[in-house]
Amino acid sequence: MTHLSGGFAVPHRPRHTPARGRIARIAIACLALAFGVIACGPGGGSVAPTGPTPLVVGLGYIPSVQFAPFYLADQAGYYRAAGLSVTFQNQIDPNLVTLVGQGSIDVGLADGTSVVPAVSQGIPIKYLATIYGTFPSIVFAKQSSGIATAADLKGKRIGIPGRYGSSWIMLQALLGAAKLTTSDVTIVEYPDFGQGAALQQGQIDAATGFDNNEPVQARLAGTAVNILRVDQVIHLPGPGLIAGRTTLATKGAAITAFIAATLQAMRDIAADPAKGLDASIKAVPDLAQQRSTQAAILDATIADWPAPGGSPAATYGTIDTAGWNATIQYLTSLGLVPTPVTTDQILGDAAPPVSPPVPTPSG
Repeated sequence: MTHLSGGFAVPHRPRHTPARGRIARIAIACLALAFGVIACGPGGGSVAPTGPTPLVVGLGYIPSVQFAPFYLADQAGYYRAAGLSVTFQNQIDPNLVTLVGQGSIDVGLADGTSVVPAVSQGIPIKYLATIYGTFPSIVFAKQSSGIATAADLKGKRIGIPGRYGSSWIMLQALLGAAKLTTSDVTIVEYPDFGQGAALQQGQIDAATGFDNNEPVQARLAGTAVNILRVDQVIHLPGPGLIAGRTTLATKGAAITAFIAATLQAMRDIAADPAKGLDASIKAVPDLAQQRSTQAAILDATIADWPAPGGSPAATYGTIDTAGWNATIQYLTSLGLVPTPVTTDQILGDAAPPVSPPVPTPSG
């Protein structure tokens, strides 16, 4: 997934509930006895840990409050209690997916729409747990522009970081809903993710972005915006946690523990957003200069975590198989799936819908 800086039109979007969606099975049941004292052995048994397992975790391009669960789980000792020693790296989505496949990064936060083409091209990764149950990539425009539907984009200048990743795929889907293609608009690329500022300055008519970033900041600055969402048409899988097949074979129990700890941090932040904000500022001190803005971005981020139609406690981490199947078909229609793939090749093993709480470390 690129840094969260950065809608086909049908009358009703199906509601995907955990009963219909495939759950990210990560063998949470193997975690027991103070969370991490016993880990899963290769055959499902238990083995005593010999010391913290190092994990390199790849996040998005720019350190941000949007990564609050990872910062909190690290600072609150959840990862340490799970027997993990976690190091964060920041990468753009295409690089991160490749590095995870190579095993240079153990776990990564990547967009679902990047995972399908990657697996189709032979990159050996698995998508294990959903972080964004609601697809956050959107197109937005000033209300004063008159752009309120996908059809209104015809002939307009649209800013985008580049012709890759979730923003590019989402834009093609949104235009397709109005029987348009990228040839019907003018694409303006902003490799430095400056499309939001360009929109404010009137250089472009609309921009791709993320519902928990640019529109939030625009509204705080007093600019009313309209948001066009692809999930009103197709439920594309949002960013989630991925790992390489080789890494899963050697560090499967550690990755299981990492996911459980991260999901617990998400629940903690949803219950008390201040915890996530404080952890983010501690990790990225510059965020303190705009605390109220960062709090608003975090609130919008929390709103994206549950799967549509479900309660947060029941849907954090869950995987919607129906949405993945629809995504594979759609990306195939765009020519982005050179070799056919199935959800069995992409998704990790199944797990309970709600992982057990991670004990708060004493001291």
